[in-house]
Amino acid sequence: MIDKLAFVHPDAKIGQNVTIGPWTYIGADVEIGDDCWLSSHVVVKGPTVIGKGNKIFQFASVGEECQDKKYAGEPTRLIIGDNNVIRESVTIHRGTIQDNSETIIGSNNLLMAYVHIAHDCVVGNNVILANNASIAGHVHVGDWAILGGMTGVHQFVHIGAHAFTAAASLILQDVPPFVMAAGQPAQPRGLNIEGLKRRGFSKQSQLAVRRAYKKLYRSSLTVEEACAELKEEAQNDEHVQQLLDFVKSSGRGIIR
Repeated sequence: MIDKLAFVHPDAKIGQNVTIGPWTYIGADVEIGDDCWLSSHVVVKGPTVIGKGNKIFQFASVGEECQDKKYAGEPTRLIIGDNNVIRESVTIHRGTIQDNSETIIGSNNLLMAYVHIAHDCVVGNNVILANNASIAGHVHVGDWAILGGMTGVHQFVHIGAHAFTAAASLILQDVPPFVMAAGQPAQPRGLNIEGLKRRGFSKQSQLAVRRAYKKLYRSSLTVEEACAELKEEAQNDEHVQQLLDFVKSSGRGIIR
C-alpha cells in the first residue's frame, strides 16, 4: 500500500506487498523488493537497490550522496539485502569511485536509531549497530559483529566477524574476529565468548580461539611471531584460521 501523501518517482521499481507511509520520498533509480515496510517521512534516493522484507522507520535517509569532498556526482550505488531493520534517523550514504562505487549492507541486520553508515562501507549479515554508532568511509564490518552505542569507527578500519565493541568506543585500528574492544582509543578486553556460545561454537573451537587470543595478546610475542606460531593450530580449526587470516591481512594494524 502506497499512501496518497507519499511521493514515488515514476521510474522507481516497487515490489509486491510494499507499504510506503505518508510524506515518504522515493526517488528515481530506486528498487524496493517485496514485503518491505517504510514508515512516514523516509527518504530513499538512488541509485539504490533494497531487497525483500526490510523495515525502515521514520526520518531515515537512505541512499543519499556521500559527504566526501571528492564526490562529484558520479552514479554510485547503495545495495541493501533482506530483512534488515533500519530505525529512526539512520543515515546511509552511497559509495564513491575512489573505492568500488558501492556501499553494501547485508541481510538480517539491526541498525538502531541515529546510526550513520558512510560511503563505501561494507556491512555483513546479522550485525547490530546500537544507537548513535557511526562508521566512517570504507569501513568493513564482519558478520555477527556488535557495535555498542556511540561507537565511532575511523575510516578504512575493518571489524572482524563476531567482534564486540563497548559503548562509546573509539576504533582507530582493526578489531580481529571474536575480540571485545573498549576504550578511547579502543583496546582488546578479551573474547566475545558469550556470543560464540550463543552461535553454537563447539567447546573445542572456543578453546582453540582462547589459546590463539592468549598467544596474540597475552604473550611477549610480536604480531608476526604470534602469527607464525598460530599456523599449525589454524590447520586444525577454521576459526583460528579466520583469526589468523584477518590479522595477516590487516591494513591499519590491529588494536593492541
